[in-house]
Amino acid sequence: MEKGSYSVVGMHCASCATIITKALKKTSGVNDVQVNYATEKAQVVFDQKAASLELLNAAISKYGYALAPDETHDDRITSHHPGGAAKEEGASAHAAKAQFVLPLALFIFVVMLWDIAAQAFISVPNVPFSMDLFEIISMALATVVMFWIGQPFIAGVARFFRFRVANMDTLIGIGTLTAYLYSVVLTLLPEIGQRFQLPEYTYFDVVIVVIGFVTFGKYLEARSKEKTGEAIEKLLGLQAKTAVVLRNGVEIEVPLADVLVGDVVIVKPGGKIPVDGVILEGRTTIDESMITGESIPVDKGIGDMVIGATLNKQGSIRLTASKVGSDTLLSHIIRMVEEAQGSKAPIQATADRVSAVFVPVVLGIAVAALLGWIIIGSAYLGQVTAISYGILSFVGVLIIACPCALGLATPTAIIVGVGKGAEYGILVKDAESLEVLSRVDTIVMDKTGTLTKGQPEVTDIVVLDPTFDERTLLSLAASVEKKSEHPLAEAIVAKAGNIESLPVQGFEALGGVGVKAQVSGRSVVLHRPEKEGVEPAVRALEDAGKTVIVVDVDGRSAGVIALSDMLKDEAVSTIQQLHRKRIEVIMLTGDNEGVAKRIAREAGIETVIAGVLPQEKAGKIEELQSAGRTVAMVGDGINDAPALVQANVGIAMATGTDIAIESAGVTLLYGDIAKIGQAIELSRATIRTVKQNLFWAFIYNVIGIPIAAGLLYPLWGIVLNPIFAGLAMAFSSVSVVGNSLRLKTKRL
Repeated sequence: MEKGSYSVVGMHCASCATIITKALKKTSGVNDVQVNYATEKAQVVFDQKAASLELLNAAISKYGYALAPDETHDDRITSHHPGGAAKEEGASAHAAKAQFVLPLALFIFVVMLWDIAAQAFISVPNVPFSMDLFEIISMALATVVMFWIGQPFIAGVARFFRFRVANMDTLIGIGTLTAYLYSVVLTLLPEIGQRFQLPEYTYFDVVIVVIGFVTFGKYLEARSKEKTGEAIEKLLGLQAKTAVVLRNGVEIEVPLADVLVGDVVIVKPGGKIPVDGVILEGRTTIDESMITGESIPVDKGIGDMVIGATLNKQGSIRLTASKVGSDTLLSHIIRMVEEAQGSKAPIQATADRVSAVFVPVVLGIAVAALLGWIIIGSAYLGQVTAISYGILSFVGVLIIACPCALGLATPTAIIVGVGKGAEYGILVKDAESLEVLSRVDTIVMDKTGTLTKGQPEVTDIVVLDPTFDERTLLSLAASVEKKSEHPLAEAIVAKAGNIESLPVQGFEALGGVGVKAQVSGRSVVLHRPEKEGVEPAVRALEDAGKTVIVVDVDGRSAGVIALSDMLKDEAVSTIQQLHRKRIEVIMLTGDNEGVAKRIAREAGIETVIAGVLPQEKAGKIEELQSAGRTVAMVGDGINDAPALVQANVGIAMATGTDIAIESAGVTLLYGDIAKIGQAIELSRATIRTVKQNLFWAFIYNVIGIPIAAGLLYPLWGIVLNPIFAGLAMAFSSVSVVGNSLRLKTKRL
């Protein structure tokens, strides 16, 4: 099976997405289809042996749609973004039409209101020109508007009668074409109107104003949709365009696409790091805020990893390119963000089900309203008035019921929310993960590398022999450990820092028990404590869950050094923040209970599950789920992968293993657990926005359709003019997109 990502050409509304989805799913070889109206993208999973792009296009081309390969980024990402360019072209096309028709529509609208006011109020003068002449001019203008600006709507009507598929264009097209043809017949063949006692009113003004307002609404919608995708544009704009590499001893500048793994890349102060790599020469400070969201620059030296698109602030460095093109972290982030923005949240299923039956139901309501006015209204109002109101209701229902707002409600919020998360270093794999995260009430956290730094540090130095002091003891121990490659040795050497190293001879590793050597003529042995005759100080340190190293000098115990994996700096504040959000935090670790409880106590975690084997972690998650909990698992190792998959949503540290990241629904850059609270807040804000959008999308139709059908006429004599229906329809889409864009200002 292949998963293809395609740009969709010709999609105008949520109903279009439904039509395309149904048609593609019926195509032989297609396994799954997701069409996103907001991003104008389609994700299609299909069997390459049974289906192809040509076959997919054949299935939807008759409905007026087409799929084009989505080449947002190739194997080596570039600054070009066809998806963004396509959206700009769409907005430009709408802008050109809006610039022509909107002034015309506003003028007709003002004249219409003026004429209505002049007939209703004696104090208002008549319009200063002949209305008969204005009627002829209106017919000419309406013809241009109907068959040029309104061409997509006419095509929608044609597809409806030919293929029995309907979308927003169908609704607008049937409504305005009905009003136009009726008005043309009355104007050119007045005897027909007299014979059937039809109302003498024409609706050219309705045709012009409705199409004008709808076109302007489409333009605003296209502009708004451009803004929802700004996160991708910003990410693409971060990358360098060229790189200076060392080839045959010569520094040359090459396009980014020509950089190869293993190339030596030179980056000068103020320049962007072009690719991911490891520093070979030099020291510098790098601004990584564009990737991690952290404002404080990071010091880097030989052997340190650097990330492509970050900014070299100070020194000149040389680095070995380790990841280029689509393998870089930036490219990975862009792919994750795009895929998440194009995915569907479960909450959208309701909107999809409604959209699938919406257009046929609306057509039925419009016809029922027309017949109701003619049959029932004629008995009370007379045939002429009843037919006039019937036409207004028929057109008004079709126009106000446009499902655009319904189709935009969920995806626009998801797009903005996922983009906002990327800015903060929170990468969301799909919309479902974002929605589930908003409902999480229990967070299970791994200890090592998640809550803790994942590497031991010296926490205590206890002198047992009064002839030594801490500095001398540490100097002797560090001098020996410099010869060792053990992680504990590295921690002791790091603790010694700038303390002078002493000459060492005869270094020997004692087969996992410890190490020994001659240091400045003295015999120094570092080993684990004996099981019997343990000093009280040593026992106290071990009871606290720390690793203890005894330092023997010339056969006597001179002192002990205690080490422990320390909490991350942000751990305590993160746990406190999660508690304030009424989320229970549980530590789940394979470490021994003593160590686990100490770390949990320091972090402020009350519930600890220790000594759990990797294969048992998923079972513990399942137990919590069986108790009715919605669980998020936070981990970074291979041993966490099954639990990350089992959890309702997995959260992985980007500093962890690839399998953990692939198993998770959310990835936190740089392993910053402070982002967990931000991710929860982001998910809640996004889903809250989705619910607000769905409410407004539904309420416009729930209230608007009955009013347009004439429900208020028996009570207050109100009939909704289709012009105002067009305004309401346009405003509904723009308001939904605007509400989604408010997420951009959300502080996490």
